[in-house]
Amino acid sequence: MLHVRLSAMKRTVSLLILLASALAAAPIKALIVDGQNNHDWKATTPILKQILESSGLFQVDVATSPAAGADMSGFQPKFGDYRVVVSNYNGDAWPKQTQSAFEDFVNGGGGFVSFHAADNAFPEWRAYNEMIGLGGWGGRNEKSGVYVRFKAGQFVRDNVPGVGGHHGKQHAFQVVLRDMNHPITKGLPQIWMHAQDELYDRLRGPAPDAMTILATAFSDPDMDGSGEQEPMLMALTYGRGRVFHTTLGHGPEAMRCVGFIATMQRGVEWAATGKVSQKIPKDFPTANATSIR
Repeated sequence: MLHVRLSAMKRTVSLLILLASALAAAPIKALIVDGQNNHDWKATTPILKQILESSGLFQVDVATSPAAGADMSGFQPKFGDYRVVVSNYNGDAWPKQTQSAFEDFVNGGGGFVSFHAADNAFPEWRAYNEMIGLGGWGGRNEKSGVYVRFKAGQFVRDNVPGVGGHHGKQHAFQVVLRDMNHPITKGLPQIWMHAQDELYDRLRGPAPDAMTILATAFSDPDMDGSGEQEPMLMALTYGRGRVFHTTLGHGPEAMRCVGFIATMQRGVEWAATGKVSQKIPKDFPTANATSIR
């Protein structure tokens, strides 16, 4: 009888181990939202999807809004079906019901990733601007919040009057990590060369205390930049949710940068789970040379 009980217990333990392994191996469900953007979302969304799915961690769906100016009332993605939402959207305001559902999703523990021009969206939506920390264009100015500057080794908030959102000529530039212990950046080179891209500068917003600037880049005046170290990668919390904000990735060529690919994959995993399991790619760019796939 004892032998039978022990055998049954062993089978139960084995089944539990198999179940735990299956759950651990289950893909992270991610949703990309697009449909309107002043950037080429039809080209960049498939690349985002491929980048995420190539990691082996994600199952990715896409929710595409109606075209600009069309009836948005039926645009109600089921955010709760996913662990993380990646926004490739910059366009008409979402219906109030959709905004509320998204706020509840992130506040309740859902992950959110703001990709490039997604930080141009929704200048009047307070909660959204708290989620992304800093945004640009859309009429943003000092009333929208502060600039965040890196001076004398620390970040300072500056509420001087001025526009919110600008970029100079596209060019390759160095990204400098300012927090090397965060799960997204841990193990990455402190300085790496990003492929030709728009370097966003003069972003403004509420810049909540829950925002950590992970990396900056120098906005070179010779390229019509601000002359400041500008935030490039940010991590935030909103309620129980986690937000990764990357300003990188204007178009397909910039998205071929291994630095962009790796930080996007790591940022989405962190937003979804709070952890990063991925190894650093061997072809990650160096301080002086880009790396393109």
